[in-house]
Amino acid sequence: MTASSTITVFGADWCRDCIRTKSQLDGLGIQYTYVDLVADPAAADVAREISGRTNIPVVVYPDSTHHVEPSNADVEAKLRELALI
Repeated sequence: MTASSTITVFGADWCRDCIRTKSQLDGLGIQYTYVDLVADPAAADVAREISGRTNIPVVVYPDSTHHVEPSNADVEAKLRELALI
């Protein structure tokens, strides 16, 4: 995945961790692109290539780093590191 100025979240609406992460980003007013793996099953391969795992959510940051199943504290720390909050 190429460097981007946006955050991308790969997830599914049935995933509690995905819902929590999306809710956190929404609450912080962070814009992100959501890739619904139910609507776009082929995107699961992309998420797996990025993370090397099948766990979700996969959160890809503008600096091309990523988290897999991050805690709210992990996401917040990364957003602060990137000066997004």
